[in-house]
Amino acid sequence: MDFLSVIAVVLALVAVIGGAILKGSTAGALVSSAAFVIVVLGTFAASLMQTRLPTLLRAWSIIHWVFKPPANDANAMIEKIVEWSNIARKQGLLGLESAVEQEKDPFLKKGLQSLVDGGEPDAIRSSMEIELDTMEHFDTQAAKVFEGMGIYSPTLGIIGAVMGLMAVMEHLADPSKLGAGIAAAFVSTVYGISFANLFLLPMSNKLKSILHDQFQVRTMVIEGIIAIAQGENPRNIESKLKGYFHH
Repeated sequence: MDFLSVIAVVLALVAVIGGAILKGSTAGALVSSAAFVIVVLGTFAASLMQTRLPTLLRAWSIIHWVFKPPANDANAMIEKIVEWSNIARKQGLLGLESAVEQEKDPFLKKGLQSLVDGGEPDAIRSSMEIELDTMEHFDTQAAKVFEGMGIYSPTLGIIGAVMGLMAVMEHLADPSKLGAGIAAAFVSTVYGISFANLFLLPMSNKLKSILHDQFQVRTMVIEGIIAIAQGENPRNIESKLKGYFHH
């Protein structure tokens, strides 16, 4: 669990609701079904127009990473690669067949299988780097879905405010309704800007950071597998891979 994200959500709600109360308004003044429909549904509609279906589905499948990031233990991965190196050194590359069967990660399994099949280091590197580049592009585009929503949301908030003011203009003959009507009109702006800057844009950046860490580990994996294919000493492999991480 990423407690920073949980704390961020709580502080965001406190900032908006608490700020409204401290300014002399009420929490109830921030509740508007019309503003919610205009901003949320409008933003989602814009994202549907912008994004292809596979990318959209991927985006919603990784959104929970904001609160519960996937396991990405670089030290554990280095230990695993060094273990593979020791097996290859003692039993030959064919000794890694059992490791191939036990490995669940498709990316690692493909690299190990290439080793067992006796692939040339350059060919293995090329194949794995192409796959990694494809994965990186696809997942980064998925993370950018929320960035796009964060860009559209404030604009939808302005549209909601304008629509609210239009409704107010229809009641100019009744001054008693003007104050409440204008206040309600600007709730859409609060929704649009708050959703964008407190949730959508930060979520996108958090996901891109998580993905960057994943790709860095996978880049390290490629170097480890190539080092095994070249028959490097396990200690040298461990030292080389630890150079990828200084934290």
